[in-house]
Amino acid sequence: MSDIRPVILSGGSGTRLWPLSTADMPKQFAELLPGQESLFSSTLRRLDGVESLGPTVVVTGARHADLVREAVAGSGALVLVEPSGRNTAPAVTAAALAVSPDDVLCVLPSDHLIADLNAFRAAVVAAADLARAGRIVTFGVTPTRPDTGFGYLEIGDDAGNGAFSIARFKEKPDAEEAERLVADGRHLWNAGMFVLTAAVAIAEAGRWV
Repeated sequence: MSDIRPVILSGGSGTRLWPLSTADMPKQFAELLPGQESLFSSTLRRLDGVESLGPTVVVTGARHADLVREAVAGSGALVLVEPSGRNTAPAVTAAALAVSPDDVLCVLPSDHLIADLNAFRAAVVAAADLARAGRIVTFGVTPTRPDTGFGYLEIGDDAGNGAFSIARFKEKPDAEEAERLVADGRHLWNAGMFVLTAAVAIAEAGRWV
């Protein structure tokens, strides 16, 4: 069975939680809660115990490369340093080019907080099976309120294995539309996490160059 490779995206300018988060010490490395591990460290362990787990790949920028290397020391993680930030798609493509084409990439932002790890790991295993069949899987979060800070996924047909096709992606809406999307019960917040094979990632990237 092909490996599941965590791909941690650790970019960002550190401005959203200033002054706790700064450009030199962005939120994923900062001590947001006294005595608790950083968001990056918790992301690094997020898939521990998942079967067929391969070494982690971290994609970061030069400004944070030393912070990443210190955080992953001894873990066997591969650190890729981008010359300049180009957002998610190029970072995922770089990771895909660095591993086996059959490997399953589990793309994880480095600044998420996930409480129920057992449920998340089970969802990743199910997503990996779909990815091995050539699908691209993303994760949705049941919205708790209308929010203009998230993209929204419209739930489509049953795709099997506990997943659904995406009928439509809606970029961050205005307040009125956010209320409508939450009220209809057919939309989820886009979590920005993806599961796909490296080969599919490279093929998709090739469609846009």
